[in-house]
Amino acid sequence: MFQTTRRRLALWYTAVTAVLLLLFASGFYFYARSTLIERVDDTLSHIVEVVERSLVIEPDADGLIWSVSGQVSQHVNVEASFRNNETDGDDDRIDIEWFSPDGNLLWTTFDGPLSLPLKPALKKGETVTVEEQRYGEPVILRQLTDRVQKGRQTLGYLRVSHPWFEVSTPTRKLLLDLVGWTGLVIAAVGAIGWFLSGLAMQPVVASYGRLKQFTADASHELRNPIAMIQTNVQAALVAPDEDPAAQSQQLQVVERLTRRLGRLVDDLLFLARQDSGMVMPAAVTVALDEVLTEVVEEQLGQALKKSVELLLEFEEAGEAAGELEVFEVEGDRDQLTRLFTNLISNAIQYTPPEGQVQVHISQASEASRATPLIMVRVEDTGIGIPAEDVAHLFERFYRVDPARSRREEAGSGLGLAIAQAIVEQHQGQIQVLSQEQQGTTFTVTLPALSP
Repeated sequence: MFQTTRRRLALWYTAVTAVLLLLFASGFYFYARSTLIERVDDTLSHIVEVVERSLVIEPDADGLIWSVSGQVSQHVNVEASFRNNETDGDDDRIDIEWFSPDGNLLWTTFDGPLSLPLKPALKKGETVTVEEQRYGEPVILRQLTDRVQKGRQTLGYLRVSHPWFEVSTPTRKLLLDLVGWTGLVIAAVGAIGWFLSGLAMQPVVASYGRLKQFTADASHELRNPIAMIQTNVQAALVAPDEDPAAQSQQLQVVERLTRRLGRLVDDLLFLARQDSGMVMPAAVTVALDEVLTEVVEEQLGQALKKSVELLLEFEEAGEAAGELEVFEVEGDRDQLTRLFTNLISNAIQYTPPEGQVQVHISQASEASRATPLIMVRVEDTGIGIPAEDVAHLFERFYRVDPARSRREEAGSGLGLAIAQAIVEQHQGQIQVLSQEQQGTTFTVTLPALSP
């Protein structure tokens, strides 16, 4: 699936680039070709002007009046105007032809008359491209034919021919170069597109892998409670009236499993909304000391049940601490309550009897930050976490070892992932330090409100 998507991305990237390159190459080719043609046409026009200025025009010998206005008829002295018609044999030379008013060829620089008929231009400076057979081979010429007049009398026709290969040869070479370089660039773009599409697909592949793992873990977590609920319900349905006490116990198990499923579904829904950006923290002022006091009070029952000492310590906010009377942050009170509930309940859960869980809140400052920080540490004297597992603690459904996950009070493995999501949403950081059989410390750092 991903290889197909990668190929499509590379093909689209290459196709779009190829179209743009072809458009550019075509535009450049036609621009260069039109520029060469304009230069040839300008050269023909200039030669026509020079030749017409050098013509020797004389009155006719009979002195006849050519028009009713009294204009004497004139003619062009061909011998005086065109003194030298020797050819030098160059293929790129410009040839000149002079025709009488009747269209008869009188003088030419070609080594023989052309078979092309005389076609005067319909407008001044109009050029045409013609093909002539010379020595059995086709020769393409660019020609300009101009009618030479004196007053209203036509003295003759001047035709100037320029070899077309001075346009066709460079344009052909340019076309071959453009085709070759365009092909090479398209091939290079294809290779680069394949490489870039691979880079672009890496986050998608990684995200898809995490999604598959998340789906598998969620399915596993949901399967066991559902199977147990189904088993207890089926047992109750087999003998509905035989043992009311057993039925009551089975219903209690079903109720407990239902609550567990409800918490798991809530956690999954919370993380899904966090990933999609649907949940934004409420921008209200929250006093962290009040939140921690409430959470500790709520967790005292669980701590007493396990004979664990639960303590809450405050660092007094004095002048050295930033002149704040309370520990205030901007965020969502419910989410922050959930954050510290997860951390404190986990600490109590994995602390053996006669152990201690200490919650400490203080202020900290960094030279690079304009606003002070609030630091909350949750320390326990529990069983600790192996060093190789610390880096994976915040992964969803991750459990350190089977012994921890087999505990009756073990959760779904989403608590720390939810805690990290809440901290990051409040622009804070969460860190963990742990040593086996010595305890674990979670440190949450949040930006405080400016005084």
